[in-house]
Amino acid sequence: MMSEMKNLPKIPASQFAFVGDEGRLHDKKLETKPVGYFKDAMIRFCKNKSSVVAAYIILFLVLYAIFVPIFCETTYSRALTDTTYLMYTKLPPKVEGMGWLGMDGTGNVTVNEADYNTMRALAQETGLDPVLEVYRAAYTDPTSSSKTTFYDLKVDNYYRMGMAYLTLTPDEFESIQAWQDETGIQVIYPAITDTRQSDANIWYEANRKGVATLDDEGNFQPIYKTTTPTDTTYHSLRIAADNDPERPLAYARVGGTSSAPSYVVRVCKYTYFQYRYGFEPAFVFGTNAKGQDIFTRLAAGARFSFLLAISISAINLFIGAIYGAIEGYYGGAVDLVMERIADVINGVPFIVVTTLFQLHLANKVGVVPALLFAFVTTGWIGMAARVRMQFYRFKGQEYILAARTLGASDWRLMFKHIFPNSLGTIITGSVLVIPGVIFSESSLTYLGIINLESSTMTSVGTMLAGGKNYLSTDPYIILFPALFIALLEVSFNLFGNGLRDAFNPSLRGVE
Repeated sequence: MMSEMKNLPKIPASQFAFVGDEGRLHDKKLETKPVGYFKDAMIRFCKNKSSVVAAYIILFLVLYAIFVPIFCETTYSRALTDTTYLMYTKLPPKVEGMGWLGMDGTGNVTVNEADYNTMRALAQETGLDPVLEVYRAAYTDPTSSSKTTFYDLKVDNYYRMGMAYLTLTPDEFESIQAWQDETGIQVIYPAITDTRQSDANIWYEANRKGVATLDDEGNFQPIYKTTTPTDTTYHSLRIAADNDPERPLAYARVGGTSSAPSYVVRVCKYTYFQYRYGFEPAFVFGTNAKGQDIFTRLAAGARFSFLLAISISAINLFIGAIYGAIEGYYGGAVDLVMERIADVINGVPFIVVTTLFQLHLANKVGVVPALLFAFVTTGWIGMAARVRMQFYRFKGQEYILAARTLGASDWRLMFKHIFPNSLGTIITGSVLVIPGVIFSESSLTYLGIINLESSTMTSVGTMLAGGKNYLSTDPYIILFPALFIALLEVSFNLFGNGLRDAFNPSLRGVE
């Protein structure tokens, strides 16, 4: 071997040179910045278009629940203190320019002759004609023996509100007259002679059935009350019939006491609303049987439902995280005992728990606290099971064993090392609790197990319960709360799917 090497030709050292000596090769630094866990999750979430749209819908609903009751002038709570709101019951939705969608405040009705006369008389007295179109006039039901005359009409429900009796103080009486003179809009109309007439719309002679008795020319016969020339309490706008300077029409009945007089007057509900609130009555979602604006009441109910659901979700997260962490970390006998306790609690039906709390606890602490306790009593079990599963998944990982070897305490291992890695699943579960609570509360309220009306509060479920009696006659009362629930549930499900995929560690870095 040595002899062979001696025979090799000798090459001068000058012929040897380092390849690439002028530009030595080095490891290049990464040009991209490291992406954190949450940023990476956000990137993946934004790629899910349906989840992004759902997130925007949820944001819109939350902003609607927060700001509408604050900035809308006709809030739902006004009907609880303002008795005049009772005059504006069951009005359909009305939005300017939205007539093509059916939101023009009109509707098709079938009325008898007395009601038809009332609407005709209202148009004659106020100029606000409720009858927009007569589809079928003066027909009888051949199957009925009463031979009642019916009319099929298209009516403006806002003009159809008609008249109402109000008792005013002298200052209020004078204030309305001043407003009438300023705007040229008549609010107070002449009093009628028959003090027993409870229907403020009937200012004309009628028979016992309420059907108008017309004169020979087919005109209404007024039964307006006249007053003496010395009575000058009314000095504002007057209808065309009030043209007798010697015996003008009376516009009020004086009541009360000499020291505190009052005036009973007939007012047009439509124009009185203009006087009280400064704009013509028009409710985006209509009004319910209590005269409450559904648009603002739904926002107030949604705000309560959101606050209740978020509070329950936070409490369940706190209890479930601690309980599940202890179960999953220690395992063995500890896990066995704690799981049996959870099984026993979870075995009690939620509806039974809620009913018992409402029967025995609501009268002591209130309806809302009792409802909160009912949700928390069993609601944390699902979160605990989810956290337990995650702890079983991560507690055997190498980094946990390394931290334990370095002397980390159990609580540090649980909530510093394992819990953060489970955060994605926990966040997703906590978010999905919110629509579940809202849906459960709505269902229980609809069934009558929970009654928030007794506490002068409202929720989406309360509105559903209040509208179920008018499903066939006034479906819009229950329609909009139902649409809110449906939209919320679908949006949260899509949003939850996006969160689940975004926080999935196995998808980290995947395009």
